[in-house]
Amino acid sequence: MNADQSAFRVLLDQQHRVITRVQALEHLSRGAIEHRLDSGRWQNVHRGVYVAHSGPLGRNERQWIAVLGTVGGHIAWLGGLTALERLGFQGFAAEPIHVLIPARAYTGRPPTDVVVHRSTRLPTSDVRSNAQPPATTAARSLIDAAQWQPSPEQAAVIILSGFQQRLARTEDVAQVLANMPRARHRAVINDAVRDAASGVTSLPEAEFLRLCRSAGLPEPVMQHRRRDTAGRVNYLDAYFPAHRLHVEIDGAHHQNVQQWWADMQRQNALWIPGDRVLRFPAWAIRNRPAEVAAQLRAALTIHPTP
Repeated sequence: MNADQSAFRVLLDQQHRVITRVQALEHLSRGAIEHRLDSGRWQNVHRGVYVAHSGPLGRNERQWIAVLGTVGGHIAWLGGLTALERLGFQGFAAEPIHVLIPARAYTGRPPTDVVVHRSTRLPTSDVRSNAQPPATTAARSLIDAAQWQPSPEQAAVIILSGFQQRLARTEDVAQVLANMPRARHRAVINDAVRDAASGVTSLPEAEFLRLCRSAGLPEPVMQHRRRDTAGRVNYLDAYFPAHRLHVEIDGAHHQNVQQWWADMQRQNALWIPGDRVLRFPAWAIRNRPAEVAAQLRAALTIHPTP
């Protein structure tokens, strides 16, 4: 095998057997390309984009087709939830494939199941050109995934989930957001970043922290790390250390009886030494904030037992 053949194989391997016509012509003649297509060894999957096998297309191939075929002759970047998917983001459907391109780039008809987003602000610091396929950074991807959501609530959940899964640092996301003054849901995204910096990992926790601030209550420590009586490490949703008061926020997962009982056992082991607990469902924090604040205020006026 000569050096050119070796480089061709490396390219195909890197791109999951997806190749543009321009790339193929650097290694093969026009006749050789047409022969591969006519014989069925290759597939013509989009204008100027081929797949060098005859089998079904998987997720990796479809993402490469999106990157290579959206802007004829130029690279697009995987963005939003699709870029986050490559980084291991969990809990959100990544269909369809999202790509980000400069605002003035010409696309024509994009590949099937590809959603094209344009941006006037796409600095080199926001892209990972050495990624395979090329994609935006974790920080930029989180903000784009959030601003492309139909509701501000979904935007906040995306941001908080990204921090919970440790995909990006708050300072990196804050820096990217500072360069995007027209981002959709910008105020909500900014609040979510600030909440995450305080230890918040879910939307109900963020709403609880804002409730404490608006009610003039002491600010709790979010996701406080504690060991129970058996030495196991646990994280408390919200904790007021000076009052030895722990607040547990019950979400939809408590509809599962076995999960609820497991949570109770864990919490009982933490409370046996003397901490107090208040429990609030997420819907009460959202829809009955005055009642939640009243109970919190009453609990915080009672001095803990030494």
